[in-house]
Amino acid sequence: MAVMNVNPTRMQMTKLKKQLQIARRGHKMLKDKRDELMRQFIELVKENKKLREKVEAQLEECNNHFINASAVMNKKALDSSLMSSKHQTGVEVDGKNIMSVDVPLFSQVQEDNDGGSPYGFAFTSFELDDAVTELNKVLPDLIKLAETEKSCELMAAEIERTRRRVNSLEHVMIPRYEETIKYIAMKLEENDRSSRTRLMKVKDMLLEKAHGYSMHNS
Repeated sequence: MAVMNVNPTRMQMTKLKKQLQIARRGHKMLKDKRDELMRQFIELVKENKKLREKVEAQLEECNNHFINASAVMNKKALDSSLMSSKHQTGVEVDGKNIMSVDVPLFSQVQEDNDGGSPYGFAFTSFELDDAVTELNKVLPDLIKLAETEKSCELMAAEIERTRRRVNSLEHVMIPRYEETIKYIAMKLEENDRSSRTRLMKVKDMLLEKAHGYSMHNS
């Protein structure tokens, strides 16, 4: 691990030690966030799986009814009945925050123009009635499925971003701070030894000058 390009001074080492403490605290907070995101993500994925299985079964049932309806009804009459819908359905979008992730909240908004049947009565069969009834039942679950799947997608992206930040701190930044602090400490120790050596030489020179003593004359 390469050390940072800094001056090996005590002031710089003190500064780096503070930055290392901040990095360690940030690392712990991000790990806690990642773990909580993972916990909630797993719960959401389980919910999404159950909901998808339910919706797929309901849609299969709807499809079977529509197939039966198309078998007993004239295609033109079937298309005409479905095109003459008197209902309007929309989706209202809101949101909530999960561990700093903004996830959507979808809710169905339906308005009946006259409170009547969702399609025209002419030339319809009970199979079409069943198909439309089942489709109306599955719509809220289908909207909820879209909500959970989008939430899963957003949370997965945030988990990945958080994981990269955790790894960067754990395997790059924190070790680099530690190695740089160790390098500065080593350089300061070398400087201290050099200073002591110079002081001893100066002391010997002063003693020699004061007492006429020299190791070279002995």
